[in-house]
Amino acid sequence: MRALRHRNFQLFFGGQLISLIGTWMQSLAQAWLVYRLTGSAAQLGLVGFCGQIPVFLFAAVGGAVADRFNRHRIIVGTQVSAMVLASILTVLTLSGRVQVWHVFVLATCLGIVNAFDIPARQAFVVEMVGKDDLMNAIALNSSMFNGARVVGPAVAGTLVAVIGEGWCFFANAVSYLAVIAGLLMMTLASRRPDVRPGSTLGHYAEGFRYAFTTSPIRSLLLLLAVVSVTGMPYAVLMPIFADQILHGGSRGLGILMSAAGTGALLGAVRLAARRELKGLSRWVPLAAGGFGISLIAFSFSRMFWLSAALLVPVRFGMMTQMASTNTLIQTLVPDRLRGRVMAVYSMMFMGMAPFGALLAGLLADRLGAPGTVGVGGVVCLIGAGVFYWQLPSWRTQARALRTATDAAENTGAASVPRS
Repeated sequence: MRALRHRNFQLFFGGQLISLIGTWMQSLAQAWLVYRLTGSAAQLGLVGFCGQIPVFLFAAVGGAVADRFNRHRIIVGTQVSAMVLASILTVLTLSGRVQVWHVFVLATCLGIVNAFDIPARQAFVVEMVGKDDLMNAIALNSSMFNGARVVGPAVAGTLVAVIGEGWCFFANAVSYLAVIAGLLMMTLASRRPDVRPGSTLGHYAEGFRYAFTTSPIRSLLLLLAVVSVTGMPYAVLMPIFADQILHGGSRGLGILMSAAGTGALLGAVRLAARRELKGLSRWVPLAAGGFGISLIAFSFSRMFWLSAALLVPVRFGMMTQMASTNTLIQTLVPDRLRGRVMAVYSMMFMGMAPFGALLAGLLADRLGAPGTVGVGGVVCLIGAGVFYWQLPSWRTQARALRTATDAAENTGAASVPRS
């Protein structure tokens, strides 16, 4: 695990691991709280929309901020803000005054925080480990994220059933102290932000222009967007599957989400074992296709433990595609544009998800949750097939882009080939 040789990454890894367990506890408890208060699939979709639409709307601003200001300080600020929001939700829930609109408002505020946190955090990884250990660091980050996903929902499912959702929100608020402490203990080299002259709007637009006129990056982002809109919303409907279809209640929801986390953790560990980029592009469509097939199979299952088992390859495929896409983009993009391009990545990955969550909630009221998930799996499979068909051309263009980017950074130039 080469990335763990870096002290700053060690501090980041340890703090985030604790914090993310709390985050996943809150995620499950929040979904169950909304379901308990409303019993509506559409409301579950709406709260997912509120939590993620700010990433779509404001990630471009967050990416520009990450390129122009100190990324370390930005992340400290976002983590403190998230802790305050979790504390407010804790007080409202434990006092018995919580209403659905409170959850919507706080989810929206957290989404705004994430719009600044995600691009800064994605771009900050290379500052901690350098480009040589970047792939390993991204894989370890994914391992940490999904290891927490195994533990957090399992604990939260039990806590919700025994003492209610509020204590899960409290645990999440306290867990932010670990990551904040780790960030403050870091020793970082000075970095010169991108302060090129030009309008603020032009600064934002430069990242979009680079991402969508650079063919290899555009193809990766479009496939990610397809999966985010049509496949990812299965998670929004998990309370419906756990309660109405598989009859597992809140404990069952915790088991299902932990099973999904196990699959994602296995995918991250598999990626962390890789030592080179060669062949990584082929993993992207294969992972997306496997994700789609597994979703289709999950939509047909009516047996609890079979459904839990099917969620392992579901998340394995999704995590592998996401982490591989992240790694490939970060190796192709120049550092001065890294924050803005990773903001576009965030928009495609998380920012498009709210549209999918809202659509899934509405469709589930008409087609049922299984039908909605099955349709999403079919679309993901089609998208993966199109990318795989274009793969030979993609590889040729990516090699040329990587060579040009490395040469540009070595000479201080900014021009790279586009297609």
